[in-house]
Amino acid sequence: MANSKLKALILGKSGQLAQALIANKPAHIECVALGHLDINLAVTDEIESAITTHKADLIINTAAYTQVDLAESEPESAYGINELTVEKIAKAAQNRDIRLIHISTDYVFDGKQSTPYTIFDTPHPINLYGASKFAGEKAVRKCLPTESTIVRTSSLYSQYGTNFVNTMLRVMREKPEIKVISDQVSSPTSAKELALFLWTLTEQGSLSPLYHWCDSGKTSWYEFAVTIQRLALKYGKLETEIPIIPISSQEYGAVAMRPGLSQLDISQSQTLQQAKSWQENLESLIKLAKFTR
Repeated sequence: MANSKLKALILGKSGQLAQALIANKPAHIECVALGHLDINLAVTDEIESAITTHKADLIINTAAYTQVDLAESEPESAYGINELTVEKIAKAAQNRDIRLIHISTDYVFDGKQSTPYTIFDTPHPINLYGASKFAGEKAVRKCLPTESTIVRTSSLYSQYGTNFVNTMLRVMREKPEIKVISDQVSSPTSAKELALFLWTLTEQGSLSPLYHWCDSGKTSWYEFAVTIQRLALKYGKLETEIPIIPISSQEYGAVAMRPGLSQLDISQSQTLQQAKSWQENLESLIKLAKFTR
């Protein structure tokens, strides 16, 4: 695209990843972000119309149903958004002959292996949310076998919206102590760094059908919470330290099962962009970002 700017259509504009994509967009790329008030993603014709109106060269789909526990009692909603709507998006991209980059999750895996999951490992979701996201992956591949790229990520965090970092900072201000699960391990993912990786993908001449992206390293939710508090105290985002008590998944009693270890192997992706550690990315965020107090 030496003589014209690449034009990206971002779906799911209210989410933290879409906001990070907009905030970190390279100057040589144009983008328009649409949300549920702008477009009905269940209607292929509306998506195709948006592609034409905005002269989009590719779609980045960040729209998803992400309520892991609620999905167990709302399977129609989870599959409706994560599979059927994704199929509509993929068909629209196919009909307009443009590439689709679709975001998926580490929860397509069961967490039973002791090593990070590679792009070659077979998904085996253990909750309905993960199953619906895997169904969405299959819908993308069926409609766009050569013109789609799926990017799996995990435990997304940023200063935007609802995520573990924002939630922890809020409850640390409101409660005398908190209990956090210590036996679920994954790799947190900076929404900013994922956004930069996605923009890097748009500049590649050819793409693999599947990538994994997250911060380097792994941590439990408990260790993550302890680190959030330490850094928030260091940079004046919290005033008072409170006890953080580690508990098991069984003690917590969530509705949906979660993988025990869902760390993603990102070695393939790091040939395109070097991943920073979750500790470094978290510190940068807490140091510089403005959080609601």
